[in-house]
Amino acid sequence: MAVPAQQTPARGPGPATRLLLTTAAGAVNAIGYLALGGVFTSVMTANLALLGLALGGGSLTVARLAAVAIAAYLAGAAVGGRAAVRGLWAALAVESVALWASWVLWLTADGTPGAARQAVLLAAGALAMGCQSGGVQAASGGTATTTAYLTGALTGVVVHAVTAGRLQRRTLAALVLLPLGAAAGGLAVEYVRLAAPALPALLVTGALGVAWAGRG
Repeated sequence: MAVPAQQTPARGPGPATRLLLTTAAGAVNAIGYLALGGVFTSVMTANLALLGLALGGGSLTVARLAAVAIAAYLAGAAVGGRAAVRGLWAALAVESVALWASWVLWLTADGTPGAARQAVLLAAGALAMGCQSGGVQAASGGTATTTAYLTGALTGVVVHAVTAGRLQRRTLAALVLLPLGAAAGGLAVEYVRLAAPALPALLVTGALGVAWAGRG
């Protein structure tokens, strides 16, 4: 019996899409950490630890921002997972809109957002990263290497190397590109602050174009 069209899994990200998304994730995390209150947009393990530390130390500002990032990330994962039923490109389209909207808001604050705008921008970045992660997972049926956080990928590289005697080159490339993206995001905040959020937005839009061309 034929499988209904809506139950046919979409394809996961190809190599170019995956590497663009990983670089973008590094940039978004750097911008969030450096300019939006010292929390992350996609590394929820770190944010959960920061939330606990902040609550234990009485730092309500950091606790509030960490909670905002976690909630927005979860919402983004739900949106991205749902959108990816149509294909990964649909989740990336939502992510692109969130990132470009973030840049517009960043510009209205002259690159130095106050507390309220920091929270909104952090939420937008975390929502975008959740959408990316949820979209990648849904489009690949849960088998693709994540692109927004790489603890599992790093563990997998080591385990595969010691058990199979081979290095996973594509995963290694992602592990290199995440910190390179973070470095680029940090340099952008330092030297071209107004344009900084445009960097991950451009990268994700590029990934969207690649995914759309392949209908992935």
